Amino acid sequence: MDSSINPEELHHVSHEHEHDEEGNKMFGFIVFLLSESVIFLSFFAGYIIYKTTTENWLPAGVEGLEITAPTINTIILVSSSFVIYFAERCLQRQNLQGFRLFLLATMVMGSYFLYGQAVEWSELKFGFTSGTFGGMFYLLTGFHGLHVLTGILLQLMILIRSFIPGNYDTGHFGVNSTSLFWHFVDVIWIILFLLIYVWQ
Repeated sequence: MDSSINPEELHHVSHEHEHDEEGNKMFGFIVFLLSESVIFLSFFAGYIIYKTTTENWLPAGVEGLEITAPTINTIILVSSSFVIYFAERCLQRQNLQGFRLFLLATMVMGSYFLYGQAVEWSELKFGFTSGTFGGMFYLLTGFHGLHVLTGILLQLMILIRSFIPGNYDTGHFGVNSTSLFWHFVDVIWIILFLLIYVWQ
Protein backbone atom coordinates (compact mmCIF):
# COMPACT_ATOMS: atom_id res chain seq x y z
CA MET A 1 0.00 0.00 0.00
CA ASP A 2 1.44 3.30 -1.09
CA SER A 3 1.33 5.73 1.84
CA SER A 4 3.15 8.51 0.04
CA ILE A 5 1.40 11.89 -0.09
CA ASN A 6 1.02 13.64 -3.39
CA PRO A 7 2.61 17.13 -3.11
CA GLU A 8 -0.25 18.62 -5.10
CA GLU A 9 -2.81 17.12 -2.72
CA LEU A 10 -0.85 18.45 0.25
CA HIS A 11 -0.81 21.93 -1.29
CA HIS A 12 -4.55 21.70 -1.95
CA VAL A 13 -5.28 20.71 1.66
CA SER A 14 -3.05 23.52 2.92
CA HIS A 15 -4.78 26.02 0.67
CA GLU A 16 -8.21 24.88 1.83
CA HIS A 17 -7.10 25.22 5.47
CA GLU A 18 -5.86 28.77 4.88
CA HIS A 19 -9.11 29.65 3.09
CA ASP A 20 -11.21 28.31 5.99
CA GLU A 21 -9.06 30.11 8.53
CA GLU A 22 -9.40 33.42 6.67
CA GLY A 23 -13.16 32.88 6.42
CA ASN A 24 -13.39 32.28 10.17
CA LYS A 25 -11.40 35.44 10.85
CA MET A 26 -13.68 37.48 8.62
CA PHE A 27 -16.76 36.02 10.33
CA GLY A 28 -15.34 37.06 13.69
CA PHE A 29 -14.62 40.53 12.38
CA ILE A 30 -18.17 40.90 11.06
CA VAL A 31 -19.47 39.92 14.51
CA PHE A 32 -17.25 42.66 15.97
CA LEU A 33 -18.71 45.22 13.55
CA LEU A 34 -22.22 44.11 14.47
CA SER A 35 -21.42 44.74 18.13
CA GLU A 36 -20.15 48.20 17.19
CA SER A 37 -23.38 48.75 15.28
CA VAL A 38 -25.39 48.03 18.43
CA ILE A 39 -23.45 50.74 20.29
CA PHE A 40 -24.04 53.30 17.56
CA LEU A 41 -27.70 52.33 17.23
CA SER A 42 -28.19 52.90 20.95
CA PHE A 43 -26.62 56.35 20.54
CA PHE A 44 -28.88 57.10 17.57
CA ALA A 45 -31.96 56.01 19.52
CA GLY A 46 -30.92 58.16 22.47
CA TYR A 47 -30.36 61.16 20.22
CA ILE A 48 -33.79 60.79 18.59
CA ILE A 49 -35.54 60.37 21.94
CA TYR A 50 -33.81 63.37 23.51
CA LYS A 51 -34.37 65.56 20.46
CA THR A 52 -38.08 64.80 20.31
CA THR A 53 -38.70 65.17 24.05
CA THR A 54 -36.33 67.89 25.23
CA GLU A 55 -37.48 71.50 25.41
CA ASN A 56 -34.92 74.09 24.29
CA TRP A 57 -32.99 71.37 22.48
CA LEU A 58 -30.29 73.70 21.15
CA PRO A 59 -27.99 75.57 23.57
CA ALA A 60 -28.78 79.20 24.29
CA GLY A 61 -27.68 81.49 21.48
CA VAL A 62 -27.38 78.64 18.96
CA GLU A 63 -29.95 78.56 16.17
CA GLY A 64 -28.51 75.63 14.25
CA LEU A 65 -25.39 74.07 12.77
CA GLU A 66 -23.57 75.29 9.68
CA ILE A 67 -24.00 72.58 7.07
CA THR A 68 -21.78 73.56 4.13
CA ALA A 69 -18.41 72.42 5.49
CA PRO A 70 -19.82 69.19 7.01
CA THR A 71 -21.43 68.41 3.63
CA ILE A 72 -18.06 68.75 1.89
CA ASN A 73 -16.43 66.55 4.55
CA THR A 74 -19.20 63.99 4.09
CA ILE A 75 -18.69 63.85 0.33
CA ILE A 76 -14.95 63.36 0.83
CA LEU A 77 -15.38 60.61 3.42
CA VAL A 78 -18.03 58.72 1.46
CA SER A 79 -15.96 59.00 -1.72
CA SER A 80 -13.04 57.41 0.11
CA SER A 81 -15.05 54.18 0.29
CA PHE A 82 -14.82 53.93 -3.50
CA VAL A 83 -11.10 54.72 -3.37
CA ILE A 84 -10.31 51.93 -0.89
CA TYR A 85 -12.39 49.57 -3.05
CA PHE A 86 -10.09 50.37 -5.96
CA ALA A 87 -7.14 49.65 -3.66
CA GLU A 88 -8.58 46.19 -2.98
CA ARG A 89 -9.06 45.56 -6.67
CA CYS A 90 -5.46 46.51 -7.40
CA LEU A 91 -4.22 44.08 -4.76
CA GLN A 92 -6.35 41.28 -6.21
CA ARG A 93 -4.65 41.93 -9.55
CA GLN A 94 -1.24 41.95 -7.79
CA ASN A 95 -0.77 45.62 -8.65
CA LEU A 96 1.03 46.71 -5.50
CA GLN A 97 1.84 50.18 -6.76
CA GLY A 98 -1.82 50.90 -7.50
CA PHE A 99 -2.81 49.38 -4.15
CA ARG A 100 -0.44 51.67 -2.27
CA LEU A 101 -1.51 54.73 -4.23
CA PHE A 102 -5.24 54.23 -3.67
CA LEU A 103 -4.69 53.28 -0.03
CA LEU A 104 -2.63 56.41 0.56
CA ALA A 105 -5.36 58.48 -1.11
CA THR A 106 -7.93 56.94 1.24
CA MET A 107 -5.77 57.85 4.24
CA VAL A 108 -5.44 61.43 3.02
CA MET A 109 -9.20 61.74 2.53
CA GLY A 110 -9.87 60.32 6.00
CA SER A 111 -7.30 62.67 7.52
CA TYR A 112 -8.92 65.63 5.76
CA PHE A 113 -12.25 64.61 7.26
CA LEU A 114 -10.74 64.63 10.76
CA TYR A 115 -9.11 67.99 10.07
CA GLY A 116 -12.45 69.38 8.92
CA GLN A 117 -14.12 68.07 12.05
CA ALA A 118 -11.42 69.64 14.25
CA VAL A 119 -11.92 73.00 12.50
CA GLU A 120 -15.67 72.73 12.99
CA TRP A 121 -15.27 71.95 16.68
CA SER A 122 -12.97 74.95 17.16
CA GLU A 123 -15.59 77.27 15.65
CA LEU A 124 -18.64 76.01 17.54
CA LYS A 125 -20.26 78.28 20.10
CA PHE A 126 -21.12 75.48 22.49
CA GLY A 127 -19.24 72.76 24.36
CA PHE A 128 -19.73 69.25 25.69
CA THR A 129 -21.53 70.56 28.77
CA SER A 130 -23.87 72.86 26.82
CA GLY A 131 -27.08 70.99 27.54
CA THR A 132 -28.25 67.66 26.17
CA PHE A 133 -27.58 68.63 22.57
CA GLY A 134 -23.98 69.65 23.30
CA GLY A 135 -23.26 66.37 25.07
CA MET A 136 -24.88 64.25 22.38
CA PHE A 137 -23.21 66.16 19.55
CA TYR A 138 -19.68 65.77 20.87
CA LEU A 139 -20.29 62.18 21.99
CA LEU A 140 -21.57 61.06 18.59
CA THR A 141 -19.14 62.97 16.38
CA GLY A 142 -16.21 62.30 18.71
CA PHE A 143 -16.87 58.56 18.96
CA HIS A 144 -17.19 58.36 15.19
CA GLY A 145 -14.03 60.43 14.75
CA LEU A 146 -12.20 57.91 16.94
CA HIS A 147 -13.31 55.17 14.54
CA VAL A 148 -12.08 57.19 11.56
CA LEU A 149 -8.70 57.58 13.26
CA THR A 150 -8.62 53.83 13.95
CA GLY A 151 -9.37 53.14 10.29
CA ILE A 152 -6.53 55.40 9.17
CA LEU A 153 -4.09 53.65 11.52
CA LEU A 154 -5.20 50.24 10.21
CA GLN A 155 -4.63 51.45 6.66
CA LEU A 156 -1.17 52.68 7.64
CA MET A 157 -0.37 49.22 9.01
CA ILE A 158 -1.40 47.39 5.85
CA LEU A 159 0.41 49.98 3.73
CA ILE A 160 3.63 49.30 5.64
CA ARG A 161 3.08 45.54 5.41
CA SER A 162 2.71 45.82 1.63
CA PHE A 163 6.47 46.41 1.46
CA ILE A 164 7.18 43.01 3.04
CA PRO A 165 7.95 40.60 0.18
CA GLY A 166 5.26 37.92 -0.19
CA ASN A 167 3.13 39.37 2.62
CA TYR A 168 -0.12 38.89 0.69
CA ASP A 169 0.68 35.52 -0.84
CA THR A 170 -1.35 33.67 1.78
CA GLY A 171 -4.43 35.91 1.82
CA HIS A 172 -5.79 39.42 2.09
CA PHE A 173 -7.67 39.26 5.39
CA GLY A 174 -6.00 42.38 6.80
CA VAL A 175 -6.85 44.42 3.72
CA ASN A 176 -10.39 43.07 3.37
CA SER A 177 -11.24 43.59 7.03
CA THR A 178 -9.77 47.10 7.04
CA SER A 179 -11.77 47.97 3.93
CA LEU A 180 -14.95 46.57 5.51
CA PHE A 181 -14.28 48.61 8.66
CA TRP A 182 -13.89 51.74 6.52
CA HIS A 183 -17.18 51.12 4.72
CA PHE A 184 -18.81 50.66 8.13
CA VAL A 185 -17.39 53.98 9.35
CA ASP A 186 -18.72 55.73 6.24
CA VAL A 187 -22.23 54.31 6.61
CA ILE A 188 -22.33 55.33 10.27
CA TRP A 189 -21.34 58.87 9.32
CA ILE A 190 -24.09 59.13 6.70
CA ILE A 191 -26.64 58.32 9.41
CA LEU A 192 -25.00 60.79 11.80
CA PHE A 193 -24.97 63.49 9.14
CA LEU A 194 -28.68 63.01 8.48
CA LEU A 195 -29.54 63.03 12.18
CA ILE A 196 -27.39 65.94 13.30
CA TYR A 197 -27.03 68.26 10.32
CA VAL A 198 -29.98 67.59 8.03
CA TRP A 199 -32.60 67.03 10.73
CA GLN A 200 -32.29 70.36 12.55
